[in-house]
Amino acid sequence: MRYYSTNKQAPLVDFKEAAIRGQAPDKGLYFPGIIPTIDREWLKEIEQYSNEDIAFRVIRPYTGDTIPEETLFSIVKETINFPVPLVGINERISSLELFHGPTLAFKDVGARFMSRCLGYFTREKQSKKITVLVATSGDTGGAVADGFYNVDGVEVVILYPSGKVSPVQEKQLTTLGKNISALEIEGSFDDCQQMVKQAFADPSLQEALFLTSANSINVARWLPQQFYYFFAWKQWKDKSITPVISVPSGNFGNICAGILAFQSGLPVQHFIAACNVNDSVTRYLAGEELVTRPAIPTISNAMDVGNPSNFTRILEIFQHQFPELKKHLSSYSITDEETMNTIDNVYRQYQYLLDPHGAVGYLSLERYLLDHPGEKGFFLETAHPVKFPDPVRESTGKTVSIPESVQSILHKPKQSTLMKAAYQPLKDYLLQRR
Repeated sequence: MRYYSTNKQAPLVDFKEAAIRGQAPDKGLYFPGIIPTIDREWLKEIEQYSNEDIAFRVIRPYTGDTIPEETLFSIVKETINFPVPLVGINERISSLELFHGPTLAFKDVGARFMSRCLGYFTREKQSKKITVLVATSGDTGGAVADGFYNVDGVEVVILYPSGKVSPVQEKQLTTLGKNISALEIEGSFDDCQQMVKQAFADPSLQEALFLTSANSINVARWLPQQFYYFFAWKQWKDKSITPVISVPSGNFGNICAGILAFQSGLPVQHFIAACNVNDSVTRYLAGEELVTRPAIPTISNAMDVGNPSNFTRILEIFQHQFPELKKHLSSYSITDEETMNTIDNVYRQYQYLLDPHGAVGYLSLERYLLDHPGEKGFFLETAHPVKFPDPVRESTGKTVSIPESVQSILHKPKQSTLMKAAYQPLKDYLLQRR
């Protein structure tokens, strides 16, 4: 498998180089030269296979000959060693729970897979340590910190917007220490992401450091997210009805992975990009013009992205053909008030507790199904409600029980460096760490 840049101005690379580089030198995103096709007979028998076998079969074509099969299977097995249940809520709507990993968020899968791939690739000592530079709007930071903690030869620097992540999220990305460093940026997630992009575009910094990214722009973070969708199809009971899938969408890596799985042959009726008021893609689908704007803070903070990087990959999948994109993708924009009401309503009616991101996914799916009788679907519940205690308590009056994995970090001191939302302080910080 070879990867090309979406900007079409960089040389082709294999999976190893794409994973280590993170972003192509022409500032594009790496994209697989061929989208593999999943065997239909295998899909018909998917219930007979373990999740490890499914994930290995899905990811194997993308890694090519860069990782031996035995090693890749071990990486996959370690990546998904927790359940991903599809839970029915009512007759037409189910929840794919992606919060059973170590940091209680869907990004555990991508972060664990990528960290183990980089660990394998760096087993031969490099002349420079790899510095993983990542911006987070909430859950990415914790997942990356956990996934890369104590990985030999890798330093991690996480940028997060000050005051705009939940208390649990902040503890998860600031309390580990060792090879994990957190920068608390006085700005928005878009500011953090722009600073990271400037670092990758700076030739002098690239010469001084071995930089890579752990955001979903990195193929090793993005591609394994396909696993969720295949696991859901394995558990989907009535396979005579193809599911509609609603995905809480911020930087659009998760839904892009789902669409890639669909292009490979996974049965999907339709995709819904469930957005909060940061709805540039919702507006694009309504008017065919992608206009970005500064991110607006919401209670579903991991989706507070004004300029979603991975949407360019979705356009690439559909070869930039707007009618084809509209055929397979819809989008809804959900306000905080609607999110809170949904958490309350679903809990009262079905005794199912949503987090704010899941609530955006649920309501978007519900609205779509109102106009499409006879169809059914599921939404991705991307984080545990305990990560968002205030909106959950305000909506339902219920205090969420804190899992043991979270209790152990709540009293640990925060270790972070406060920084202005400007590139030069970041560059100075990174150079001083050499």
